[in-house]
Amino acid sequence: MALTHLLLLLGVALGVTLVVTPIVRRRSVAAELVDEPAARKVHTTAVPRLGGVGIVAGFAAAFAVELAGEAWLGWPHVLLLGDGQVLGVGLGLAVIFAVGLIDDLRGMRAGVKFAGQLLATAFPIALGLRIEFFGNPFGEGVLHLGWWSYPLTALWLVGFANVFNLIDGLDGLAAGVAGIAAASFLALAIDMNQAIAAVLAAMLIGSCIGFLRYNFNPASIYMGDSGALSIGFVLGCVSLTGVMKSAAAISLIAPLLIIGVPVFDTGSAIIRRWRHGRPIHEADNGHIHHRLLHRGFNQRQTVLIIYGWSASLAVGGYAMRPEVLPLYARLAILALMAVLSGYMAHWLGLFGQARAHGDGESKQG
Repeated sequence: MALTHLLLLLGVALGVTLVVTPIVRRRSVAAELVDEPAARKVHTTAVPRLGGVGIVAGFAAAFAVELAGEAWLGWPHVLLLGDGQVLGVGLGLAVIFAVGLIDDLRGMRAGVKFAGQLLATAFPIALGLRIEFFGNPFGEGVLHLGWWSYPLTALWLVGFANVFNLIDGLDGLAAGVAGIAAASFLALAIDMNQAIAAVLAAMLIGSCIGFLRYNFNPASIYMGDSGALSIGFVLGCVSLTGVMKSAAAISLIAPLLIIGVPVFDTGSAIIRRWRHGRPIHEADNGHIHHRLLHRGFNQRQTVLIIYGWSASLAVGGYAMRPEVLPLYARLAILALMAVLSGYMAHWLGLFGQARAHGDGESKQG
């Protein structure tokens, strides 16, 4: 796919997000739909929390432009040749965005919220977007999953959505990490000639960049659950439409490395709470960004450190392709990434005791 085409879609998503987000911000303030300061939160003033509307609006606008171009302007068919998978992604995104938006507006019980997320995954899965095999990152051969592909794909998509929801704790953090991950997926999709994944990734990059204009510290609007769940869900779908399509080229390791920081943060939180006899869903001040703040870094410094960590893991994920590096080099990269993350975990004390809170998970601000 032509780079100019992808840049056009990125530009549309960016431009619409830039225009829609301040409108949403003004309407949110007028309707008092704001995130109030709390003990676990860094911000000291009320901040609008419906920025996900701007993110999804930008993505949807670019999606519509691509469909219109393919249908009426003679553009090469990409989304229209998606064998139903693209429709599944669109319907699933609409559902998970609605779930997040309802939670932002009026709150939602955890069980109902999780059920809504599972419903969102049902659309892409039913229309053919599934993890049907695991590729061997260190050699040849695949493991076919059979009927296990259905629950594993649902778990994959829900997991992607929630790790970004959980990392959304500082100004610009979730949007920036998602943008870095989307850029990595875009590079992989271009290399592997996976047009659908490339188009979706370019759209998401544009939305994230546009939103960062208002969300980077000091943020004037937060993405809320509607934004965090949506960007995570789209990234999960991108990984399935592109990165994991070629069994000989890639495996689960690459996409997990690319979103390694949110995965590591979520995993360490689960282990930490289990070790100290606390419910896994109980929030605490032990996330990566909390630990960096406690070490004396300010919000911008903390976010930039996590950006750098995310970028290094994303480069490692990109390099896991056998076409890029031989086996010994890929093993060395995995070892290096493990050492880097292990050092960060030790330095930050991620698995140690943290102050608990009962008012929900860590959210931005």
